[in-house]
Amino acid sequence: MRLLTICLILAIASMACVFPFTQSTAEDILFYDYFADTSNNWDQASDDTASTDYYADAYRIIINVTNYEAWANPGNKSFSDTSIEVDATKNSGPDDNDFGVICRYSNVDQFYYAIISSDGYYAIMKMTDNGSESIGAGSMLESDKIIQGATTNHIRFDCVGSTLTLYINRYLVDQQIDIDYTSGNVGLIAGTFETPGTDILFDNFIVYKP
Repeated sequence: MRLLTICLILAIASMACVFPFTQSTAEDILFYDYFADTSNNWDQASDDTASTDYYADAYRIIINVTNYEAWANPGNKSFSDTSIEVDATKNSGPDDNDFGVICRYSNVDQFYYAIISSDGYYAIMKMTDNGSESIGAGSMLESDKIIQGATTNHIRFDCVGSTLTLYINRYLVDQQIDIDYTSGNVGLIAGTFETPGTDILFDNFIVYKP
């Protein structure tokens, strides 16, 4: 049985249930998806460059070209302060990739996102009408908290006020300040650099009150 189902049963019985890597209870959950069905209306799109769709009780993003990013959002939602968690697994493709979590998505030119790579790098990013830019650093930085290769990493991205915080596998690895975006949708993102073929599976997506 999925963990969240168990937690919701306990919540009905007025018993607290702590989720992995958080201090959250069931009452704090704003949104969740284990991708067992399509009821939350995540994007389902495919063309020669990329595909974003449900796959085998997970959500899958595949990038078929170089230096490209694709992302997806669940329906038409909006949040302000959030903590977002997901399990992200490299399914295939190069280790020189990027994948992660979106917060405060208003449109294709306005959102924050936190990414890691399968070769051990991370960044907190900002999308603008001039393209994406790293907040606080000129490029992705290396971390030994990332499990490299074809494996699963747990990503948590907190967007609280003007503070953006990235945790990887429980460890706080980056915190930046930016005041421009205050609310919007959540989402998932993946991309390539010099080698095409990034293929990422996402599961256990939870958004909760920080």
